[in-house]
Amino acid sequence: MFSLLAFPYITSHRIHKFGGLVHLLISILRTKLSLSLFLSFSLSTPLSLFHCSLPVFFMDLPMKRPISGDRRTHYRIEARNLCYKISESFDGLNWFCGGGSSKRVPKFILKNVNCEARAGEITAIAGPSGAGKTTLLEILGGNIPLRKISGQVLVNDQHMIEKTFPRISGYVTQDDALFPFLTVEETLMYSALLRLGGGRKEAESRVRKLMKDLGLEHVAASRVGDGSNRGISGGEMRRVSIGVELVHDPAVIFIDEPTSGLDSVSAVHVMSVLRRMVISQGKTVLITIHQPGFRIMELFDRLILLSSGVVMHNGPLGHLEEKLKLATHQIPHHVNVLEFAIDVVDSLAMHTSETFNKLHYQQNKVENQTIRAQHIDTKDEESISYQNSRSTEVIILGQRFFRNTFRTKQLFATRVIQALVAGLVLGTIFFKTGNNNDKTTLQTRLGFFAFSLTFLLSSTTEGLPIFLRERMILMRETSRGAYRVSSYVLANTFIFLPFLLMVSLLFAASVYWLVGLKNDIFGFFYFSLIVWMVVLMSNSFVACFSALVPNFITGNSVISGLMGCFFLFSGYFISKKNIPNYWIFMHYLSLFKYPFECFLINEYGGDPGKGRCIESKQGVCTTYGEVFLRQQDIKESHKWSNLAVMLGFIVGYRILSFVILWYRCNRTRS
Repeated sequence: MFSLLAFPYITSHRIHKFGGLVHLLISILRTKLSLSLFLSFSLSTPLSLFHCSLPVFFMDLPMKRPISGDRRTHYRIEARNLCYKISESFDGLNWFCGGGSSKRVPKFILKNVNCEARAGEITAIAGPSGAGKTTLLEILGGNIPLRKISGQVLVNDQHMIEKTFPRISGYVTQDDALFPFLTVEETLMYSALLRLGGGRKEAESRVRKLMKDLGLEHVAASRVGDGSNRGISGGEMRRVSIGVELVHDPAVIFIDEPTSGLDSVSAVHVMSVLRRMVISQGKTVLITIHQPGFRIMELFDRLILLSSGVVMHNGPLGHLEEKLKLATHQIPHHVNVLEFAIDVVDSLAMHTSETFNKLHYQQNKVENQTIRAQHIDTKDEESISYQNSRSTEVIILGQRFFRNTFRTKQLFATRVIQALVAGLVLGTIFFKTGNNNDKTTLQTRLGFFAFSLTFLLSSTTEGLPIFLRERMILMRETSRGAYRVSSYVLANTFIFLPFLLMVSLLFAASVYWLVGLKNDIFGFFYFSLIVWMVVLMSNSFVACFSALVPNFITGNSVISGLMGCFFLFSGYFISKKNIPNYWIFMHYLSLFKYPFECFLINEYGGDPGKGRCIESKQGVCTTYGEVFLRQQDIKESHKWSNLAVMLGFIVGYRILSFVILWYRCNRTRS
């Protein structure tokens, strides 16, 4: 009897991929066979045994390979009456379905979407371009705030908690945002250290297992690379991106176009890796895909077919074939079911007309306003609990910054050579300009100070593209709760301190003695300190605006324009007393003003400077250092107060950078 009961399960498991119709017939056969055996057995069985036999015959037999690791929690994601619309208003804040003064039915991106993704299954969201696939994935993954949608997003039949859902899920974007100069193992290792919080041993164990599961062991020591730096292949890079989000072992995985840009072999490999994880670990996997091949389609358990924001099919792939046949469509032999369904998707939309949306629109709006109010009143939306303390995050991020900076030859080696060569060139051009006491010599010395500041403040703008690339990675990692934004800003600041100090010392050592500045060791160290503060100000300034501007072109234009304004109002071209009152604020905001005054105080201040003759006529000294500083309205007491102001600029721009980044990341997350 039990062998007969097992036969339908074995048969149905083998032919599961060949169509839902045969699957349905076998299920009916199994039910009839079980019922007949049960009736025949119960007629000849005492009533006391009947109670024990009932569960045996009516138990739900599995229809697929069982999932191991049942101890972990499994998650089912469901969308009910989901609507989403980008407002046509200028401010872009009116996102709700039906929000707005227009009486006509709004044009939705998603219209009354009802779908689900189950644990232990791969659910694919397919459809033509512009169907709303990525938008639906972002909503289900928590990347689009629930307050901007109408409808319900449920996790295990409970409302999704937006700020804690990232702890159990991973979201892989279509673009691979990775550090090109880190190796595959380092990339996964730093992600594990930040996401697991159990120490290096646990992280190493997790990374080794993950690389084995993803088939990345042979490229563990290879750098990721990018377009300009040869690294791993596209398929391997895609698996690394997936591994970064799998490193904390999420129960739910969202992947936007996992096979985009890959050849057929790499695409099948990536999908096979996901399939193994689904079967062995019971994960819930949702992906978007455009037109998969036949081998990839066999790996799907459930399909959500979209067209213009409307669900045309939600269920197994075999049911889609039956639906096409019911619509009198004959599928060609050389075309797979999904590809053909996308071509004729309009014929499946008879029940999703605009009239249907209009009838249900007001009802859904009222219902979901109540749902949103209940969601806001609950205390479920607690802050994301980070796995590490802030100091640990700073150390981990600092190590990653150091490796990236040291391996970025365009930034590291070029800056070192640039500082050394520029110092030598300037030293030979302004060689021993302080030996003569005439007006021309004084103007030459002032020109040297002004040009040095221009060079130092403008030489750090090449870090803008690096900051912009890191910003994209930062927003992705912080949106999933990997670390705090403040930890990123602190680590970035601390790593640049020694690097820029080395650059400053190289520049100062190569130019100070050649130009013939004040022959004093204390004067040299003070000059080096000023140079260090200048490059730190410039670095903080670029970091601040890289957090603000949308792209490199805009950032480069804004930074160059502001640097020009700072130089104009520094007091070199026009003195402070001649600047119009309505522009005087620019004089005090200028990054040139304070280091320029410090250079002059260092050279012409102090006891040696006061008695130093800097201008003479016919052998008679007409201007001493003390007199010159008084003419420039510079007090010697400003020697250290100006450094304090420069330090304030450094800290202020870093704080402003943190505020901007925090706002960006918080807006992305909530």
